[in-house]
Amino acid sequence: MKSKTFKIWNILKIVIALFMIYAGIQHFIKPAFFMPFVPEFLPLKTTIIYASGVAEILVGVLLLIKKYAKIGAIGILILLFLFLPLHIWDVFAEAPAIGSQKAALIRLPIQFLLIFIVWKIKNSVTIKNLNNG
Repeated sequence: MKSKTFKIWNILKIVIALFMIYAGIQHFIKPAFFMPFVPEFLPLKTTIIYASGVAEILVGVLLLIKKYAKIGAIGILILLFLFLPLHIWDVFAEAPAIGSQKAALIRLPIQFLLIFIVWKIKNSVTIKNLNNG
């Protein structure tokens, strides 16, 4: 049973890592798409978009490298918590930054689900003792 559970979290780890890398690349391909995500009060919107793209690619790649997978998972958790206020704000906004009110209501529980999944991935990753191999 433990082996099946391990495989599930390993598969989810790969899916989440690839999703983060893909999303990060999109920050460079379509930066205008991400403009509404950056709060109005923040300066250097384009820089923030590119920096968050780099961060998403980096944590996605780290998650794929066994030695750094736990660091990658923690990094993804930090990003998910940083993006959480946007999703909460969108639920209550008259004009959500992304799509419709209905879409905002769908995205918020998905954000919490992603946090749960990445938390479980973080806990499923074992750190190999560097002295033993």
